[in-house]
This record gives sequence, C-alpha cells and structure tokens, in this order.
Amino acid sequence: MAVKVLKPGLSTTVQDLGRPGFFHLGIPVGGAMDRLALSSANLLVGNDEGAAGLEAVFIGPELEFLAPATIAVTGADMPVLVDGVEQPSWTALEIKAGQVLGFGYLRSGGRIYVAISGGIDVPMVLGSRSTYGIGALGGFKGRPLATDDKLPIGMARPVSTGRMVPEPLRRRPGLTAELRVVPGLYWERLEEEARLSFFEDNWKVASEADRMGYRFKGGRRLTFSGREQPFGAGADPSNIVDSCYPYGSIQVPGGTEPIVLHRDAVSGGGYAMIGTVISADMDLIAQLQPNAPTRFVAIDLAEALQARRDQAALFDRIRNALAP
Repeated sequence: MAVKVLKPGLSTTVQDLGRPGFFHLGIPVGGAMDRLALSSANLLVGNDEGAAGLEAVFIGPELEFLAPATIAVTGADMPVLVDGVEQPSWTALEIKAGQVLGFGYLRSGGRIYVAISGGIDVPMVLGSRSTYGIGALGGFKGRPLATDDKLPIGMARPVSTGRMVPEPLRRRPGLTAELRVVPGLYWERLEEEARLSFFEDNWKVASEADRMGYRFKGGRRLTFSGREQPFGAGADPSNIVDSCYPYGSIQVPGGTEPIVLHRDAVSGGGYAMIGTVISADMDLIAQLQPNAPTRFVAIDLAEALQARRDQAALFDRIRNALAP
C-alpha cells in the first residue's frame, strides 16, 4: 500500500517519537515536536504510539490514498477535508482507495499530525524513522515531502472508525501561553534586574521558530554580569566556553532575545543557558504561531517532576479513552 503526495504542504516530514541515544555524537533526539498529538493520532488508528506519521507546519499536505486506510489528524486546528468534505479531527476516519485527504486554512495552533493505519514504512535509521533535515537523515529520503512522492505504508491492524479523543484531553495553549522554566545552568550570570524581568515581561514568538528552536521577542534586554573573557569563549558576556545544550534549554545570544532549543537543536555551543523549559511544556511550543503572546513562569525541580507526572497521567487518560 502507498500514499501519493499531490501537494506537500509546508515543511511536511515523516516523524515518530525520535532517536534517543545519539546526542553525544551530535545527533539530536528529533521526532514529533508535539508528542502528545502524534501519539494520540497513532492510538486512534490502531498503531503503536511511536509509529511514524506526518508532521506539517501551518499548511497541510494533499494526499491520494491508493488503498483503503484508517487515518487520524491531531494537533493544530486545521479543517480536515476528504474529497473536499470537512471531517472531524482527533477522530479515526475511514479513507477509501482513490480518496484525497486535504486541509483548509489554519485556525489555531502550528502543527498537525497525520497518522495512517500501519504507519509510514520508511527505513529505520539509528532506530527511528524521524526526519532530521539538517543532517539529511531518516524520514523519506532525509527531506520534507515533495509532489509525486509515494509513501510506503505498513500492515494495519483492525480498528474501529469513529473513535475520538475527548475534547478535554486535547491540550492547547491558553490565550497567553505559559512556559514553565527551571532556572539554572548559567542563571547566576544574569544581572539581578534581568532575572526579574525575564519572568515579569510579556514575550512574543518571533518569526525565527522551527524544529531547531523558538526565538522570543518583546521583553527587556537581559544583561549579563561582566567577567574576564575565558580562553575559548566569545567576547560578549553571554558567551561561555562550549558546553552541552540540554533539550529545552534557553540561551540568549547578546542578551536580546531568548531562544528555546527544540527537537532538532544542536547538542552544544558557546552561549550561556539561563534555564530549561520543562519537558511537560515542550509540546505546547510546537503549537505556537509567530507573535503568540507568551510568559515564562519560574518553578522548582519538585514542581517540574510533578508536571511530568501530570503529563504521564494525561497520556494514560488518552490511552484509557481509546482502549478497545
């Protein structure tokens, strides 16, 4: 079975839940930026949670199905169209051979996820089918989809159509997104006023927002304490001797605009990291559009661990809601 790409949409790539274990070699974990959305879509169509699906940004693809399938679309609020007729999202849908899946204009959010029963059966690379575009690695030929590509689909399990993820379990950002941050790493390098303003100010997502990281603008400049330039570090006080970059860490080159490193970010470099967005909130970043208002909220490690438990409990509720 295969699916033909009639229109690729914008930055549409094959993604699963990533390839952990290679960060020390400079290869990021990668995978779906909104893990809850992809996992939910896979459960709806009877796949394992980590099966490969499609991630599209702002504009959805147009796909012709060459054989029957069950599909589900989750993530951003974007009209789902089958042969031009709108269908519900976060729902298992039956697709007949020859039918075309398309999308309307984006209403809210940033990324949609398309799961197909059987999963997208591209080759495994380092234990994952995820596309790492910077390294031309994995996915469909290591790149975003293009017109006339044919995606191989694996063997599907029997599954009932019409199942849906209940509305309260479809987590979305509020009117102002709140990203919880554990200060640390090089937090002490900030001046006291900058430490306060980082959490007091209203920020907005800048146009530079992709799988590597999201830049935020609109807050006051963050000033770093002066220091004697270390050997091997840049002259600006925001520079350090090269260090590892944790997933979700926040760097502020020149002190002007914070950058939250995301799924495809490099593994290290020479900018001070003032803290880390907790793992439970990284999915939300994937659904933020440019200019989306955002606040950073300081929490401690105990609160971060509780948020991770809450996130796991939310996944469990989704699993239970979709259990056969």
